[in-house]
Amino acid sequence: NWALGSQVCVDALLGVGLSRPVDPASPIGQAIALLNETPAPVVAADVPSGISADTGAVLGCAVRARTTVTFTFPKIGLAVGAGAVYAGEVIVRDIGIPADLASGLICPAQTVEGDFLRQALPPRQPDGHKGTFGKLLIVGGAVGYTGAPYLTALAAERTGCGLVSLGVPEAIWPVEAAKCVGAMPFPLADQKGMLHTDALKKLRKKLAECDVLALGPGLGRSEQVSELVCTLLREAKQPVVLDADGINAIAGHMDVLDSRSAPTVLTPHDGEFHTLTGQWPGKDRLSTALDFAKAHHCVLVLKGHRTIVAGPDGRAYLNTTGNDGLAKGGSGDVLAGLITSFLAQGMDALEAAAAAVWVHGKAGDQMAEQYGRRGMTASNVMLEGIPAVLKELE
Repeated sequence: NWALGSQVCVDALLGVGLSRPVDPASPIGQAIALLNETPAPVVAADVPSGISADTGAVLGCAVRARTTVTFTFPKIGLAVGAGAVYAGEVIVRDIGIPADLASGLICPAQTVEGDFLRQALPPRQPDGHKGTFGKLLIVGGAVGYTGAPYLTALAAERTGCGLVSLGVPEAIWPVEAAKCVGAMPFPLADQKGMLHTDALKKLRKKLAECDVLALGPGLGRSEQVSELVCTLLREAKQPVVLDADGINAIAGHMDVLDSRSAPTVLTPHDGEFHTLTGQWPGKDRLSTALDFAKAHHCVLVLKGHRTIVAGPDGRAYLNTTGNDGLAKGGSGDVLAGLITSFLAQGMDALEAAAAAVWVHGKAGDQMAEQYGRRGMTASNVMLEGIPAVLKELE
C-alpha cells in the first residue's frame, strides 16, 4: 500500500549482477509487482530490477520504469531486448569511478549517435561527378511487388548515390520505368513474373560497371530466383547487400555466403533469420548477431526494435532511433537503399550499415512527430525524413 500512495518510487532492489530468474512469489517478486501497479513514476537505479544487464532479457519478472538512472556507462541490457522498453528514459550519471579505470573498460557494442554519423559520412567533394558518388545496381521486383525495388532505388538517390541502375523482370519493367525519374530501370528475362537465370548474362555486364550490388527487394521466391542469387553472390567482386527474398534465396546454400571475399551485408528481420538459420534470435539478440556475423564473415543487420548491426570482427552497434510507425511495408526496402548508397559512396560496410539504420530510424522519428506513428509511411520517411536528417548532420 505504501507504493500506491507515493509520488515517486525508486527501484533499487537488485543490481547489475542478476543472473537467475526472480521468483514472482518471492518477497522481491512481490515488491516488483507492487512497483508495477503504482501510478507513481518509478525511477530505477542502474538497471530495472529483473532485467539482465547483459542481454536485456526479463529474468522471471521485472520492474517497468519510467526512468532509469544508470551509473558511469549505459548497459547493453538497457539498449536491447525487453530492457530497452522496461528501462524507459535512460540517463547516465557519474558516481565517482576514476576516469582512468573507466576509460580502460572494453565493450564490444556501442550505441550510435549523431556524432558518429558526422564522423562516418564521407564528405561531398565540390568537384565530384556522378561516378565520384558511387554506381549502384539493384536487382529485385516481381509481379505484385513493384514498390519494393522502386523504394530501394529512390532511397539510394535520396542519400547521395551518384548513379542507380535497377534490374527488374521484364513483366514489371513498364511500371518501374514509369515510376523512376533519376534511377535507370532495365528489363531482365523472367518466368511467371519473377527473374530467370537467363538474366545473368545481362546482369554480369551491368554489374561490371557498378560499385555495389543490392539483391532482393520484392524479388519473390522460386528455384530460378535462388539460383540467380547464389550465382551472383559467388561471382560478384563488389560489396553486396542481401535483403528480403535475397536472404530467403540462400537458405540451404550458406556456402555461397561463406566463400565471399568482398563485404556482404544481410538485413533480416527475425522471420528471415529463422528461414536462413532454422533458429529464432532468442532473448540474447546481441550474441546471436555477433556469432552469425563472425561465423559467416559478414555484417548482419538484425532488424527489429533496437536494431543490432554486428560485424565479423566482434564489433557491434546498437541503434537507439526509430519507432513502431516504421513497422510497415516498404520500410525495409528504404533501409536497404540507404545501406547500399553509403557503401557505394565508399563507407566501410559495418559503419555504412550502422549509419543507415540510425538515419532511417531518426527520419522515422521525425515523421512520427509530423504525421503520427499510425499515419506515417515509408514514402514519408524517404522523401521528407531522410533528406532532412542528412541536412541536419551536414
